[in-house]
Formats: sequence, C-alpha cells, structure tokens
Amino acid sequence: MVEGIERRSKSGIPGKKCGIFIVRAEELSNCRESVMLQFCGNKLDKKDFFGKSDPFLVFYRSNEDGSYTICHKTEVVKNNLDPVWQAFKIPVRALCNGDYDRSIKVEVYDWDRDGGHDFIGDFSTRYREMSRSQSQFHVYEVTLLSCLVDTELSFLDYIRGGTQINFTVAIDFTASNGNPSQPTSLHYMSPYQLNDYAMALRAVGEIIQDYDSDKMFPALGFGAKLPPDGRNGNPQNPYCSGIDGVMEAYYQSLKSVRLYGPTHFSPVINHVASLRIAALFTSVEHRTKTQDDLTKEK
Repeated sequence: MVEGIERRSKSGIPGKKCGIFIVRAEELSNCRESVMLQFCGNKLDKKDFFGKSDPFLVFYRSNEDGSYTICHKTEVVKNNLDPVWQAFKIPVRALCNGDYDRSIKVEVYDWDRDGGHDFIGDFSTRYREMSRSQSQFHVYEVTLLSCLVDTELSFLDYIRGGTQINFTVAIDFTASNGNPSQPTSLHYMSPYQLNDYAMALRAVGEIIQDYDSDKMFPALGFGAKLPPDGRNGNPQNPYCSGIDGVMEAYYQSLKSVRLYGPTHFSPVINHVASLRIAALFTSVEHRTKTQDDLTKEK
C-alpha cells in the first residue's frame, strides 16, 4: 500500500485567509468482491421530544493513518425505533480496501431537518466478522440481517473463460444519410479520407475482431434500393474476412445500391438470429461427432 498526503494553501483574495485543503491518497487493492448488506435497529434511543427517532447509519472506512472516511450512508427511516434499512451493495474496496481485518466504524444518528443530526451511538466491526457471522452478528443496538458476497467479473475474465464474441455489421443505407457523392453525406466517397461510417467500422471492428476466433463477420445492410437484378452480395453467405473484408464489402455496396428507405430493422435482426442459431447447431453437431469419434477409438 502507498499513501500520500499533500497540503496546499488555497490562494484567493490577497490579505484574506482562505484555509488549507488536504488530499490523502491510498493505493486501491485489486479486490473485486462486492457485498450486499442489510441492517436493522433494535429499540434505539428516542431523541425527538415529539415522536420517535428518525434513524440512519453512517459507515466509515479506516485509513492507514488512523483517520476515517465516510463510505456509505443509509436512508432515513422516519419515526421508528426498530428500523429496517434497505439492503445496499458496496464494493469491498470502498468498505475496507480489500483488507478484511481493517476496522469499519458505524455511527447511528437521528435525522433532524436543520442538519444537526443527534448522535445515538456507534460500534466498530470488520468485514471478516460480517462475512462469517451473517445473521448471528449483533452489536450495540444494530443487527446485521444479511451479508451476501459477490465477485464482480471483468471483461477479461469472461474472455479467459472461453467467451466468444460474434460481431455482425448492419449498415444504414437509407436516404437520410445524404447523397454519397456530396461531402455532407455520412457515406461520402472521398478519395482522401474515411467517411463517418467507415471510421466507425474501423474503430469498433479493429478491437472486436481480436475477440472472435475465426474473424469472419457477417456484413448486412438495410434501407437500400437494390440493383435491377435484386441482388447485392451473397445474402446466404454474408461473411467477410476480418474488418478489412467488411470495409471492402461496404465500399462495393455503396457503388451498386441506391440509398432509399424505409428503415426496417426486423429483417436484419431475424437474419442475424438465424445465423446464430445455425452456428449453434453446427457447433453442437461438431462436438457430437467429435465425442462419437472418441468413443469409437476407445
């Protein structure tokens, strides 16, 4: 862990004191757990002269220098000495920076409209105690009702686990994009630079293609008026090799189709769904044949 403390004088009007602000920094752990907590109160002190208390909880994370930082506040439960606060989810890093034995301080207050909240009491605990004891945990006049731990997976975790991304391109060829021969069109065919659609295809495709095993991407379009023969490309096999193949198919389509309309997404969605279903059955069939071959070899 690395912690830095910086003190700076705040400049302002000459001759007047403007105070000092302190910035504390602590390196975050790589803990990716989050926890869902729910608490209730039990016969809390009555702080209001008229009516009962309006209690809420304030959670503090302890820092390496011994100071405390607010990391969560619950909602206020009005006029109730036995409140049940709503469950809340918080990253373990925010609660204790991944250190299960670091002190967590909880203060109980009675809410006041003027902001001068009345202090009811406080207690200290640790994340390890809460995660182990669950409903048996009871301290002061507050009870932990539930503690559910969850690990937040990153995008790379899914990729390492074998997740595949199927990338399909559908390009809008409706007339609202403008005449491709005019510089104002999103499909402008410039000999010197990429148009808006080409830039978007390149920016997204060059990243996505690294997460697709075969790098064969279906390239579709909608909203265009087709040539007299009613065909543009091969609708039965719309796969292009990598993002370069998609770009080539896009430019070829611009030369042969007429931007028209209307904007109908459903044929594209249905076509993509049929491609995915066909690919799924092909994959299952391949795995079945492989298993049959291994069985025969045995």
